[in-house]
Parts: sequence; structure tokens; C-alpha cells
Amino acid sequence: MKTTSRLLLSAAIATLLSLSIFPIATLAGPPLICHPFEIDGAKSLPWISHDWKLTGAENYDTKNLAADTLAILSSNQSVLVHMETLRRATLYAKNDPIVAKQLLTMIVSGSKNPTSDKQTEAMHLFDAGYLAETYKQWLGEGQNPAHGLDGYALIKEAIRLRGGSEPQMEFAAALIGLNGPAPDQREFAQKAIAGAKHDSLLARNLSTHFIGPNSETMAEMISRTKVAKD
Repeated sequence: MKTTSRLLLSAAIATLLSLSIFPIATLAGPPLICHPFEIDGAKSLPWISHDWKLTGAENYDTKNLAADTLAILSSNQSVLVHMETLRRATLYAKNDPIVAKQLLTMIVSGSKNPTSDKQTEAMHLFDAGYLAETYKQWLGEGQNPAHGLDGYALIKEAIRLRGGSEPQMEFAAALIGLNGPAPDQREFAQKAIAGAKHDSLLARNLSTHFIGPNSETMAEMISRTKVAKD
């Protein structure tokens, strides 16, 4: 596993160094939505699709979405598991505006509860920020309860509480920064790639392709200096 992680990291770093001559990338879709994250079989919300979107055959009752999501988030401290769970939650929530608002309200409320445990506080801030940004990328403007909420700033604060170094959170921040002005986005990308040296799951995620085998890897995508939107 360590050998595989080092190989993936080496490839990611080589990609990063070569990107200076290809400064512009085009996103094929919302990066927080269109790409499923590898979570190594960890429990998340039920999912039957082999693609990024709902199949239409799901029988999941979205009335349970808020409670189920919070239960999963509280039982696993992996940032990547939180990213994938919140991605799935957003896809389900799009079809139920009431549930979408309920989920965001509960997660944001959790981020405002004072705690002496900085690790827990950081994770709560991360969840609130990440859900807000996934909502912005997928829910329509008129039904988006996260409107006006700066999720990117919340994630930066979560990273600060973690001591200023949290590679999986930095990966998330680098992805979010692709969609808008974020002068420190490239720095987060560099830190995420460097941090994958000691994180095999993150290394695997960085080596995956965004959409299909002919698309950029996630390391390539987050390392671009500028993004041109379709």
C-alpha cells in the first residue's frame, strides 16, 4: 500500500510541475457533484448508480435524509467520507427543497455549537461549508437555502483549527476554489498533493479521472492556475 501511495504521489507531483505550460482547464461539470469520491467501502448514503447521478430507480425516502446524513457524519471522521456523503445528500436533496433546507439548517446549527474539542469543531465547520458549496453547484438559485453562505471561508477556518494542515480538507478547498476567485486555491492544491504521501486514500482520489478515462485526473484539475467554464 505504501509503495502504491508513493507511485500515485510521484505521478501527481510530476503532473503538477508540468502544468505551468497548460494554465487553462475547462470543467465538464460541477466538480463537487459530478465526481464520486473513493471512500474505500465506508458507510455512506445508499447509492445504486454506477454513474455520478441518480438513476431514477432509487427508493430511498428523503424524509430520512437529514437524520441519516448526520448519523453517518458523526460516525466517521474521514473528510473524504464526509465529501462523498454530502455529495450524495445534495443529489437527493435537489428533489425535495424542504428536506434540503432541513439538512443545511441542522448541519449549520451544529457548526455554531461551541466545543472545547477543536477537531470536532473543525469538522462541523467543514461539513457546513462543504454542503453549502455543493448546494451552490447543484440546486437552482430559487431553491438554494445556502445562498449567501460562504462555504469556502468556513472550510478555510476548519483547516486553521486543524493546525493549518489537513490534506483532505485542502483537497476539498482546492476543488471549491476552481469555481470562483480564490487566490489561495493553488496553494491548497499543492498541500493536498504533498499530503497524499502519507494518505493512501487521498492519493487514490487524486489519481482518479474526473469524468471518464479520457478526462483529467483530480490532481491535474485542482492544479490548474485558471479555469475556463463552459
